[in-house]
Amino acid sequence: MEPRSKRTYRISARTQSRVRELSSRYGVASSQDAVVEAAVDRLYREVEAQAEANRWSEAAADEAFQDEAAQIARSFDAAEAWPD
Repeated sequence: MEPRSKRTYRISARTQSRVRELSSRYGVASSQDAVVEAAVDRLYREVEAQAEANRWSEAAADEAFQDEAAQIARSFDAAEAWPD
């Protein structure tokens, strides 16, 4: 298990209430700390996925990248051909 450290954040009463409810009423996680950790992990994955999608979108518009990808695909086509 990863080491834990105590931190203090200023969050609204509404957010505090939701964290308690997610833990106790809905059983999203075993503790309020675990709810916050799960929420941060999920947000991080979403932001990371969007950043990757943006990079792929930029690559799709990059002619040099497209040329290189096509060259790699052609080399795999030749290497992956069915035997005669």
